[in-house]
Formats: sequence, C-alpha cells, structure tokens
Amino acid sequence: MDESNLITMTGKEARRYEVIKDLIDKKIDGSEAATSLSLSVRQIKRIKAKVKKLELEGVIHGNRGKASNRRIDKETIKAAKEHLKETYHDFNPLLAKEKLFELHNINLSKENIRHLMIEEELWKPKKKSSVKRFSWRERKDNYGEMEQFDGSYHNWFEGRNKKESGLEQCLLVTVDDADGSIPQARFEDNEGVEAVFRFWKEYLTEKGAPLAIYLDKFSTYKVNHKNAVDNKDLMTQFERAMQQLNIRVIHAHTPQAKGRVEKMNGTLQRRLVKELRLNNIDTVTAANTFLKETFLPKFNRQFKVVPKKKADLHRKQDGVNLDKILSIQSERTVNNDYTIRFKSNYYQLSEIQPATVYKKDKVIIEEHLSGDIKIALRDKYLTYTTLPQRPKKEIKINLPALTNRKPTNWKPPLNHPWRGPAWASKKQ
Repeated sequence: MDESNLITMTGKEARRYEVIKDLIDKKIDGSEAATSLSLSVRQIKRIKAKVKKLELEGVIHGNRGKASNRRIDKETIKAAKEHLKETYHDFNPLLAKEKLFELHNINLSKENIRHLMIEEELWKPKKKSSVKRFSWRERKDNYGEMEQFDGSYHNWFEGRNKKESGLEQCLLVTVDDADGSIPQARFEDNEGVEAVFRFWKEYLTEKGAPLAIYLDKFSTYKVNHKNAVDNKDLMTQFERAMQQLNIRVIHAHTPQAKGRVEKMNGTLQRRLVKELRLNNIDTVTAANTFLKETFLPKFNRQFKVVPKKKADLHRKQDGVNLDKILSIQSERTVNNDYTIRFKSNYYQLSEIQPATVYKKDKVIIEEHLSGDIKIALRDKYLTYTTLPQRPKKEIKINLPALTNRKPTNWKPPLNHPWRGPAWASKKQ
C-alpha cells in the first residue's frame, strides 16, 4: 500500500466510522446512531452523507493538517521570546503578558506566554499540591469595615540601595477586607511603633478611621507577656492609640487567619520588585512616591473586587489631634523641685503653668513623630526648659504648686477664716 494514501484516525473517529457504516448497512436507525455517538440526528445525517461520498475521510475533521486562521505570526513569537529571555526571565506568565502588551505592544494570552516560557525553560509548570487548603473567611460587606495590616521584610530593591538601608526593607501594607484593594502601602526601615504611627497618620488623614484593624501579635501591636492575659491594662502604644481613636484591634492567632494580607505580601514580592526594577527605583523616598502615584492606583483598578455593599465606613478625623494620639506616651513624676527626668534628660517646669501642678503629680511625656517633646497634665501642655545638665541636688521648693498666676507674698489677716481653727468656721 502507498504510504501517501494512509489515513490516520483517532479512536473516536474509528468508533464514529463503525457506527455510521452500521447505519448505512441499515443495522441501526438514525436515532440509535445519534444516541450511540451522543450527537443529534441532524449531525448523523451530515456525517452519513460525507461517509457515502468520501469513505473513511468522511469522519475526519476538515481542518486537520491545515494552519489555524488564528495562528500567531512567527515574528511576534520571536520578538516575545527575545523580550522574555532578556528582560522578563524571572516574571510569572501573567505579569510577563501584561508587560509585553504595555511596553512592547505584543498581545498574547497568558497561556501562550506560559507555553513560550516553558519552552525556553524560564518557567516550570506547577504540580498540583496535596496540601490541605484553608477555607477563606467570607468578606466584610463594606469598604472600611476592616483592614488587614502587616509588615513584609524583603529585598525589595534587589540590593541596589545598600548604602541607604541595607538589603532588606519593610513594606507596611493594608488590605481592605471587603474589596481586596490596597488603600495604602509604605516603605519603612522596620515595623516599629514610630514607623507604624507614620503609616496610620497618613492613612487616617487621607481616608479616615476604619472600624477595625486585623493584624498579628508582633510586639508593636500586642504585649506578649503571660500577665497580659489577666491584666487588660497592659497595652502597647499602638493599642492605646487605636483605643483612643475608637478603632477595634483584632489579633490573628495564625498567619492563615489574616490570609488576604499574607497572600498580598507574596503578590507584591513578585510584582512590585519587578516594577521597581523596570522603573530604576532604588530609594525608599522614590519608592513611596511610585507606590502612591503609580503602582497602587493601577493595581487596585486591575485586581480589586466589587464589595457586597457600596457604603464607605471610614470615619473622618476632622478635629482629632492625631499628633497627640499617635505619639509615644510615657508617665513620669514631678520632682520636689518641679523637674522631670526622662531618658537621661531633665526638664524644668516654668513658674507659671496653664494647669495647677503639684509635687509628685503624674504627667504624660509625649514623643511626637516630628521629634517634639510635650509634657501633658489634665489635657494641658506644660511649659518647660531643658536643663543642660543634671541638677546637683534635688531642692525642696517651698512653693506648694505651680499655677497660672505668679506667686505673691500675700498673707491672710488675723480675722480671716483661714487663720481660725477649722471647728470655728464650721460653727458659723
């Protein structure tokens, strides 16, 4: 037999040919043939006519061996491969697809890109995992109802800014639970209280206060001490500030509990690192500007979902003294000479004060984000001067208190009630 006349058939086509032959030989009728091949009677009639005319070729699809009308141009494939190898070799298929279209006007599907990357050994197909998946908690209904907050330490600049802050930087990020957007992200050197306060001051000023913040048990956010379970007065600076702002703080017991922000950290470590590289950004200042003005608006347009309800539950903070609330606050005692010691510094209170100050009064030292030190007593800021050195000796001053008036030498007359015994004034 001439090999050029050989016809290759699939098992499905061979089965179809046998059934149609039985139909032609009148061993079965059209309805039985349609049931056997899971086709309609009309399709059976068309295939029967083709088999009568073309024999075996009648059951073979007419487009077999022909080039697809939707085939991709070879030059486009070549250009895509070059860009993938030169620039996007460590991108995932979805991000590579976006950048090829955005920067090079090459419009290929994610699957096409994935196959090209596998072919060029730039991407390894992922095996199905047998690990037990955690079920997602149902989203909140409204924007601003709950924010998931976390800090992600990573080599965000890929070592391009060693002189500035070392290899790793901390990205503070919050994810809205209702729509999955990133309302705010900010690079800091660490996840300490000052960095976190800077983050939330910007957030509260621009968007208002959310109803709740969901975060982990890092020491900035929670007192991790056995006594803290029974003593609710043991609070971190962050918990104290959120309490004053009437924001509920929820501590996650496991990373999976705040899975949306944990997953977002992984997404940003894949995407944001490449975006910073493509835009030649290697400083924290430039990165924060890029995040706010370019990356986050584009990211949220592409990936945020539609919340169940349209309300925005953020509460505006007009009239709220955020500088005071988002400061590091410490309690200290007024000494007998009206000085206050704080962090190896001594502060001398002025003689005239907006609030009455007694010896041994408890005052609050506020360390503001601006670097200012304020001393508060009963919601009043006391005036003071910083002493150049430690006082040689604590002097017991006869002045009983500091008030808003300058002390005088006035003494009550002999017939004044203050001069008489206490029982005499009570009888009168």
